[in-house]
Amino acid sequence: MPKNLFPLDNSKKFTNQKHVGHNRWHPDIPANVTVKPGEVFRADCREWFDGAIKNDDSADDIRNAPLAGVHVLSGPFRVEGAEPGDLLIVDILEIDSCDQEDSGPISGMGWGYTGVFANKNGGGFLTERFPDAYKVIWDFNGDVATSRHIPECSYVGIHHPGLMGTAPSAELLARWTKRETALIATDPYRVPPLALPPLPDSAILGSLKGADFERVAREAARTAPPRENGGNQDIKNLTAGSRVFYPVFVSGANLSFGDLHFSQGDGEITFCGAIEMGGFMDLRVDLIKGGMEKYGVRENAIFMPGLRDPQYSEWIAFSGVSVDSKGKQHYLDSWLAYQNACNHAIDYLMKFGYTDIQAYMILGTAPVEGRLSGVVDIPNACSTIYIPRSIFDFDIRPSATGKPHQVKQGMQVPRSAN
Repeated sequence: MPKNLFPLDNSKKFTNQKHVGHNRWHPDIPANVTVKPGEVFRADCREWFDGAIKNDDSADDIRNAPLAGVHVLSGPFRVEGAEPGDLLIVDILEIDSCDQEDSGPISGMGWGYTGVFANKNGGGFLTERFPDAYKVIWDFNGDVATSRHIPECSYVGIHHPGLMGTAPSAELLARWTKRETALIATDPYRVPPLALPPLPDSAILGSLKGADFERVAREAARTAPPRENGGNQDIKNLTAGSRVFYPVFVSGANLSFGDLHFSQGDGEITFCGAIEMGGFMDLRVDLIKGGMEKYGVRENAIFMPGLRDPQYSEWIAFSGVSVDSKGKQHYLDSWLAYQNACNHAIDYLMKFGYTDIQAYMILGTAPVEGRLSGVVDIPNACSTIYIPRSIFDFDIRPSATGKPHQVKQGMQVPRSAN
């Protein structure tokens, strides 16, 4: 087993550990650990809310979730010899959730959760249809997840980090702040907001203290969106066996990661849409000196997915085009088309006895495939969502004979009003 260079104890808060990670991006956050090119190591990761979400049947903790404090990231890891302009190679060797049978302190929980945020807290992909807060709890049985809140449905794990990236340079950080501040100014009172500006409240900045802490807390970028350094990309295919090439912007690269997911659909459409979990990652790092220029990588990562995805081969797919619910035509809007495809799938699953929120949760957590199926045929874009048929305990296909199977309902999805 690789040496654990970033151990975390699930019984303690993130700020009361041997190494204190961070929840903001800034070049001046000091590295916690130094690793060498070619080194293999393990690191624990807390679930992104640091234990604020409980294994119960209330969604009040999702409604009141401490959003200012996410994501709690393990790192930074300084890579010896890394300099701006290099490419950092990160091999994901293993990802798992530590269960309650592990000896000693643990970073995982043996269970996971999925949430829909209330509109005032950011909502989700289908906020108009689901304006309130909801929560689903998932139990892990080996590599399969089941839920007491969603009947007759189970998933094979597609474990991946929702968030991983390198530290930005001062110049790149300033660019982020300028462009996101300008976007907010176009509609400053919008709910949810158009972007998240720097916020000192709840900032965790590793070992920084005093005046340095105060300065960095005012300047640092929130971790919610993906950016040029990688960040919160929520790519479900970054499973074990994947190799990622990250651009290096600061000396040492300062790699950080977290927000582990047990399973997720393309788009993480409910926002807190994956099956969120704590656990560990085994990684190997290396460098390509001058790799950004050598391979034309101005910014943004390249990756080669591994071969550990669930091997589903039979699907049922739903399509949508870029016309909104009021009948207004939009020009090649793939985002709107994907919303319509998702709503199409939800309406279909409801015919089998699922509630609308149960169907929405399935789309956010099952390893569904989202695709841009047409982006050139003006005026309509076409997007599609593919659902693996074998995740259901029954035949989900349309049939000319008989009626749709009706799932046996038990405990409903917990809901907390907006």
